[in-house]
Amino acid sequence: MNAADKTYDGFTDEERDAMKERAKELKASARRGTRSSKADGESEVLAKIAEMPEADRALAERLHSLVKAAAPALSPKLWYGMPAYAKAGKVVCFFQSAQKFKTRYATLGFSDQAALDEDTMWPTAYALTRLTPTDEERISTLLKKAVS
Repeated sequence: MNAADKTYDGFTDEERDAMKERAKELKASARRGTRSSKADGESEVLAKIAEMPEADRALAERLHSLVKAAAPALSPKLWYGMPAYAKAGKVVCFFQSAQKFKTRYATLGFSDQAALDEDTMWPTAYALTRLTPTDEERISTLLKKAVS
């Protein structure tokens, strides 16, 4: 069996990078301690968004505006190197750029902290390729429900 025939079930380079980013975020948060503020998180999120390729950046910027308008109680923060929004320090939703894990679309994801429960099954992640006014309205509704 040669090297090309072997498969590796461990973490991808992108997953390892995300874990390293999370470790940095935790260290930075510990250093800041109680000095941490919503403004700190927002500047970090905006800086991360600015690094994204144009298509992802446009989605992330629009999503950031939607979160601020529909769910102002959420605080921006980085989470595994992704823009995320938290309530009482716990991530409620996040934006994963297509570039992050080399996927064909960006994702708006919700954690188990989001109050999206609906019967016995409901979606917790949405593929995003662009945002129409209808999409924006749906996202705003989801955000309001998530923090309710």
